[in-house]
Amino acid sequence: MLKDLDITPDDPEELRAVNRLLADEVKSQALMIEKLKHQLAGQNRHRFGVRSESRDQLNLTFEEDEAIAEAASEQTQPQTPSAEDKPSRRHSRKPLPDHLDRHDEVLSPGEDCTCCGGKLKTLGEDVTEELEYVPGRFVVNRIIRPRKACAGCEAIVQSPLPSRPIERGRPGPGLLAHVLVSKYADHLPLYRQSQIYAREGIDLDRSTMADWVGRSTALLEPLADEIGRIVRRGDALFADDTPVKMQAPGQKKTKTARVWTYVRDERPWVGQSPPCAWYQFTIERKGEHPVSHLAGYKGWVHADGYSGFNGLFGENKADEMACMAHVRRKFVDVFASQGNAIAEEAIRRTAELYAVEKEVRVKSPDVRVALRQARSKLIFDDLETWLHAQLPKISGKSPLAQAIRYALGRMPKARPYLENGHLELDNNTAERAVKPVAIGRKNWMFAGSEGGGKAMAIAFTLIETAKLNGVDPQAWLTWVLAQIADHKITRLDELFPWRYAA
Repeated sequence: MLKDLDITPDDPEELRAVNRLLADEVKSQALMIEKLKHQLAGQNRHRFGVRSESRDQLNLTFEEDEAIAEAASEQTQPQTPSAEDKPSRRHSRKPLPDHLDRHDEVLSPGEDCTCCGGKLKTLGEDVTEELEYVPGRFVVNRIIRPRKACAGCEAIVQSPLPSRPIERGRPGPGLLAHVLVSKYADHLPLYRQSQIYAREGIDLDRSTMADWVGRSTALLEPLADEIGRIVRRGDALFADDTPVKMQAPGQKKTKTARVWTYVRDERPWVGQSPPCAWYQFTIERKGEHPVSHLAGYKGWVHADGYSGFNGLFGENKADEMACMAHVRRKFVDVFASQGNAIAEEAIRRTAELYAVEKEVRVKSPDVRVALRQARSKLIFDDLETWLHAQLPKISGKSPLAQAIRYALGRMPKARPYLENGHLELDNNTAERAVKPVAIGRKNWMFAGSEGGGKAMAIAFTLIETAKLNGVDPQAWLTWVLAQIADHKITRLDELFPWRYAA
């Protein structure tokens, strides 16, 4: 330490040495202060406004997702229980409240016997009550099926019960859609929904709704898979991932799982395909997962610098398009914490690139390339040259130097957008697609199991694809669930949200 040095002011050489030592220590301390201020600014941005969750609330959501996964498994592997078998789960079947409006639908077998032509007389009737939700209120649909006997041959006839999304349940398609959208689009866990419905006099246990969610997502899975195939047929797509908590099997603690999103959106260059978002859930963040999800894909993939995406790129594989928004974000963080002039200039120069992008949006690929070559290329080249010139002027260990090195490492992989009108300057399309997952994560939406995470990915695929196409997801899912049980799997294209809108 300096205080321990025996300094003799009469010795010029020693004074120069001490000056150098002081200068080095001041530089080191300044660098440390700069780093700490940068870290503190980042922590403050992430910390404030975030509410911590209680263990009881987490357990509620874990239990919901476990029940969802179990129901989804039962829906995809139906079993007919024998007389001795007892159901693994029992749900309460309390009478539906009397105060709800009843809508009657009579399914009559007719007036004449199909066997002998004799007249039918009514013996009685079976009434099936179905709890339904229409926007803003609950109703009860009563399906009335008279039993009739022929006066001539005494045959007894009755119309069959129409196919329903959940055969042994009482929810209508509108109610199933409402529960799905409330959980995955409005971020309301099932126990909260149960509390809301109780205020309206509706007794719906969260275990019952978990069963509905699991069975509904299992029923809708082929439609979500088909959306995934559409995404992978595009010339370019956007890829990103975000963490979610998942309960570790057999343990009370959680582990970090991932939700991956892949988006095809050709609207910026007036493509013909409707926009689609495809989500996948994995229990960890290994690079093998995106490689598996996009196996055989040879188009362009917009992605951040995560090394797990590297397996996608190479000869006879996909091509990489880096994200300039990530580059800009590094400089924004430095400027926010330090007010650095170099960072501010980097932000300004990047903004010039985005100004051109506003002009090329919703134009053909050829027009986009022409404008980018005429205006963006010079800005891009100058920014890259300028960053190279700034790096030797600053400390190599500073956050600013790290931001510059990151930019110089990613910009060569962002350059292809200048020559390809199908590409975007950033990966913001995918980042917008993972935002609903992040919002739900802050509202105690956790994956209680791998099966619950899979159900979540299916729901997000359907809901977010509907939103991308300007379609009300609840209205569309009501329409789909009303017919998908009897719909041929070879005609799934008839159920897409853009078909519903048409």
